[in-house]
Amino acid sequence: MKSNPGTAHRPSAGAAGHTDLGRRLAARREALGLTREELGRRCGADGKYISYLEEHAASPSIGTLVRLADVLGVTVDDLTGASAGRVRGRSTARRDAALAALDEDECRTLLGTHGVGRIAVFTPEGPAVLPVNYLIAGEDIAFRTAVEAVAARAAGTEVAFEIDNIDDVTAGGWSVLAVGGLEAVTAPDEIRHLTATARSQPWAGGPRTHWMKITPVRLTGRRVAHRS
Repeated sequence: MKSNPGTAHRPSAGAAGHTDLGRRLAARREALGLTREELGRRCGADGKYISYLEEHAASPSIGTLVRLADVLGVTVDDLTGASAGRVRGRSTARRDAALAALDEDECRTLLGTHGVGRIAVFTPEGPAVLPVNYLIAGEDIAFRTAVEAVAARAAGTEVAFEIDNIDDVTAGGWSVLAVGGLEAVTAPDEIRHLTATARSQPWAGGPRTHWMKITPVRLTGRRVAHRS
């Protein structure tokens, strides 16, 4: 049964666009937990137009793409697929570039725009950095892993968690770093809530049902700013 494309509905894991742009748009929207109507309101469009972009071959204006990418926390190249397979960070730096510190509120906002980050832990063999699918649960950063995984064995230690965004077009970007204690989630109610809130399964696959959470005690970020 096909839903009315203009109807606001909660995202489902099975929904997908019919073109490369549509698939990327739908996947990113769902990863953020947005309906088509919600995405439309945030970028100044109609939910029916978002439905059209996801389900039909379309050529939206660059202004529309910029607004969509901004709301979705990606670049226009990410959204259109122009950056697929391209090594990032090789564009020439701008002469007016400078690093600007992000305040804690902005860091928390940016954490909510991504679904994949990197956790840094200490192991008997030395430091390790691991990519994980994550979600924000109140003040905590939560993710699922396997019981025997490196991240699970790091419970009870201090860890670092990082996300970033790189824009080769503007030679800019930002990064957010959270530092805090890592612990296993053991309360049944909390586990049920996290499982119900998660909008996708861990990309790594396998039986990754062991919930972990980081409670940040320090949250910092930086952005590459341009003076002109």
